[in-house]
Amino acid sequence: MNNIKNLILDMDGVLWRGETPMPGLAEFFNTLHQKGINFVLATNNASKTPQQYVEKLARFDVTVTEDQVFTSAEATGDYVQERYEVGKNVFVVGDVGLQTAIKTRGFQLLTVDEVLGGGTAVFVVAGFNRNTNYAQLAAGSLLIRKGADFIGTNPDLTFPSEYGQLPGAGSILAFIQAATGVEPTVIGKPGPLIFQMAMQKLGGTPQNTAMVGDRLETDIAGGKAAGIQTILILSGISQQKDLNHGNPFQPDYVFQDINDITVDLKS
Repeated sequence: MNNIKNLILDMDGVLWRGETPMPGLAEFFNTLHQKGINFVLATNNASKTPQQYVEKLARFDVTVTEDQVFTSAEATGDYVQERYEVGKNVFVVGDVGLQTAIKTRGFQLLTVDEVLGGGTAVFVVAGFNRNTNYAQLAAGSLLIRKGADFIGTNPDLTFPSEYGQLPGAGSILAFIQAATGVEPTVIGKPGPLIFQMAMQKLGGTPQNTAMVGDRLETDIAGGKAAGIQTILILSGISQQKDLNHGNPFQPDYVFQDINDITVDLKS
């Protein structure tokens, strides 16, 4: 891995599980600084703002800046800003990270009551939210049936937690798709857009940039699609057995956890 100068790091399942940091997390980041390796934290999780991730890592004794955090909510915000007229009504099925990313780009967020009162929207965007309820899902579905575009932050059906795999954004998208018959336009991994934007943030090239993630079908597949090197970590979703079952998304490197990467970088 001597040619790798830039890392795009997934977070859930790589740096932590839920509110539990992975062992050796602070040492891993200290090693990146010592070796002069640049990084950006790119996650499909759209529930938090970049500042919330900065604060979370600070609780784990790791210092990063907001500029080093790039969520699928931010990528989705950039996407809709380029394609829709600012000031239009929209509806968000998602947590504060997604709501903030859409609102700060100048769109008007409808409430459930406004939708039920006859309001319309140019698009409905959905992402992960532990507190999503039936009324929000129903309002989003009603708007899509009226003609609103359907956009999703990412397709992850599950996400890793300290309790095991829990339903993710992809499960919420599946609910709305089942209710409307409309397939969403998905912005996050494994689409190449978020990887290309992250690499641009780093000033990197495909030759000296690698994606570090825990999912073959998103992190590794997306990294391959973007033409960058890929590193699979076995501390999250995908496991060694998944590599042995003819999976088409084969990483360039496989490590058990970030401790193993730290050891490799120091060798």
